[in-house]
Amino acid sequence: MSHRKDLSAMLRPAGGGVYVVSTGLKEQQALQKVIYQADTAEDINKAWLGTLDSALQHQQDEPKTSQLLLLGVPSDTGAGFTRGANLAPAVIRSYLLQHEPDHPLLGQHCYDIGDVRVVPQLLSDDMLNQEQKQATAQVLYGQESVTMQATLQDLPVAPLDICDFALSQFKQEEQKSALTPIVIGGDHSVAWPAFKVAHERWEQSGKARLGLLHFDAHTDLLSERLGIKYCFATWAWHANQLLGADGRLVQVGIRASGRDQEHWEKTCNLRQVWANEVQERGALAVAQEIIERFEALGVTALYVSNDIDGTDSAFASATGTPEPNGLTPEQVDEITYLVGQRFPLVGADLVEVAPPLSRAEGEPERTLKTASIYLRTLANLALNRQAIF
Repeated sequence: MSHRKDLSAMLRPAGGGVYVVSTGLKEQQALQKVIYQADTAEDINKAWLGTLDSALQHQQDEPKTSQLLLLGVPSDTGAGFTRGANLAPAVIRSYLLQHEPDHPLLGQHCYDIGDVRVVPQLLSDDMLNQEQKQATAQVLYGQESVTMQATLQDLPVAPLDICDFALSQFKQEEQKSALTPIVIGGDHSVAWPAFKVAHERWEQSGKARLGLLHFDAHTDLLSERLGIKYCFATWAWHANQLLGADGRLVQVGIRASGRDQEHWEKTCNLRQVWANEVQERGALAVAQEIIERFEALGVTALYVSNDIDGTDSAFASATGTPEPNGLTPEQVDEITYLVGQRFPLVGADLVEVAPPLSRAEGEPERTLKTASIYLRTLANLALNRQAIF
C-alpha cells in the first residue's frame, strides 16, 4: 500500500501525537486503551495500524458509502495570547468517548488515522536549515528509514509538512470511494496544509471549484507574521492566494482586527461578515448570501475552517484568544449546515480548542461540547454529501 511505512513513522495512534516522557504519559496511555480497546502498547499499535491500512485500502476499492478521515495535529507553535491547543485532539476524543458515544467521528464510517507526530519546537520545514532538518529526521525516522519509500533527507519533520504529506496519501481518483478529511488542531496554522491538500486534490485537478468558509474572531490575513510565512495568522492569506483572490473566501464572525472590514475586503477581494452583522441579519440571511455568492462564482465544493474563537467566549472560552461579542453555536452551526447542504463538503478543520485554558466555571466542558456540535455537523455533511461529479 502506498507510503504505509512512511505514514506509520510520521503518525502516532490517536491521542499520541504530543511528545511525552513522564508527565501526561499515563493520561495518554489510558485514552489509547479506551480508543483501541487494547491493554498493551503493542496491541494499541496493532489496532491503529489496522485502521491505517483500512483507510489506505478504502481508496483502492470500488465506490461505496462515504467515509471520514480523521487526523489530529497537536501542534501549538506561535499561537495567540496563551497556548494549550496541542492537547485538543486527545481531549476532544476523550470527551466524545465519555459523553457522545454515538458521535459520527467514533462510528464505523470514520477512519481515525491518529495524530501527526509533533516535534513541539517546529512549525514548518521551510523554517529549518538542512542541518537541522537532517538531525530531526534522523531522530524521527532513523531506524525506520531503511524500509521507507522516501529517502531520509526528503521526509518532512515539522507538523505542517507531515500533515500535508499524510493527507496527500489519500487523494483518490474520480471514480473511487469518497474519503473526506476532518482535521482537529492544534492552532490555526494546521488549516494551511489541510486546505492546500484539498485544493490540490479537487481544484488543481479540475474536479471541482472550491469555496472556503472560515469562522473566526480574527482575519488571519497577514502575508507574514514576525517574518514567519506559514502560521496561525497567515494561513488564510495564503489560502486566498491559492483561490486566486477571486472572492471565494468568506470569513464569518470577525470582530478583533487592527484594520476595518473595508480594508480587508478591498485589499484581499473577499467577503467578511463581522459578528455584529450576523447578529443584526440572522444566520439564515447570512447563509443565503454566502450560497448566492458562491453560486455566482462557480463554486461546486466546500471547505470549512472553524476557529473556535469565532464563537462567543460565553460558549467557548477554553481557547488561546477568546473574544466576547461573537457568534452563538447555533449561528455557526446553522450557517455551516445550510452552506454545506448546497455545496458538497470535501474537507474541514476545527482548531484552537485549548482544554487547559479554563477561564470560567463549566470549562473546558462547555467548549468541548461546542466543538462536538461543530464536528458532528461537519461529519454528517460529509457522510451525506451528494456526488460532486
